[in-house]
Amino acid sequence: MSLNIRKGDTVLVIAGKDKGKSGKVLVAMPADNSVVVAGVNIVAKHKKPKSANDKGGIIKKEGKINASNVEIICPACGKATRVAHTVVDGKSTRVCKKCGASLDSASKTTTKKTATKSTTKKTEVAKEVKAEKPATKSVAKTATKTSTTKTTEKKPAEKKTTAAKSTTKKSTTKKVESK
Repeated sequence: MSLNIRKGDTVLVIAGKDKGKSGKVLVAMPADNSVVVAGVNIVAKHKKPKSANDKGGIIKKEGKINASNVEIICPACGKATRVAHTVVDGKSTRVCKKCGASLDSASKTTTKKTATKSTTKKTEVAKEVKAEKPATKSVAKTATKTSTTKTTEKKPAEKKTTAAKSTTKKSTTKKVESK
């Protein structure tokens, strides 16, 4: 069974105890017809420690919600909507029922844009580093940066403890003579 909701979609809860809340889909489970939404349906799980180093306790995390209890929020019109399917360029795409905007292309293009921005920034920084003529300048710059950060950091005042003089007392043992 396939879902109209995918990981990364922003959804609105339309039924249940968290009705009216919205969040991003963390996990989509088509076999169970359910989804896990960030910040919605928080459940408490009691964890027993398995070893001496392991901590037990009550852990709060998101529980799964039936997919019929959520609707996708369209990124174009900003409304909770049902999903229609259309064929574009030989591929089936999800489309908003209210405004007709594609739900698939919006999430893919935003992830591609952020990925390309970060890679271009990294390459620009690498080019700037290579453009510096002597390598000693970059080392000197980093050394001055680290030295200024070390001087500005405040360390907590250490408590001065007076070491008590340890005196060893000779223990006197009484010898019991047997008669």
